Amino acid sequence: MLDDDDYPAYTMGRAAEIVGASQDFLRRLDEAKLIAPFRSAGGHRRYSRYQLRLAVRAREMVDQGTALDAACRIIILEDQLEEALRHNRELQKGQEAGAV
Repeated sequence: MLDDDDYPAYTMGRAAEIVGASQDFLRRLDEAKLIAPFRSAGGHRRYSRYQLRLAVRAREMVDQGTALDAACRIIILEDQLEEALRHNRELQKGQEAGAV
């Protein structure tokens, strides 16, 4: 489980430490729909390594002067583009394998 980038292993306090931001910053990322942390049975937020990478990217962009909403939108679009490119590569491999 801990090798899984999507496993919600980090509490909000630990996530804030790792990201180098406040817990409020992480809450704002949730409000901006960049990351939707897993909720424990008690309602506590838990974050994955993948979510922490997005949060670090957002913090870096905000630190450079980008508005939080704009940073979140940019990151979401970058993530969607990467997924589309990955899907395209898989389709191309499938076509090449079928042509052989």
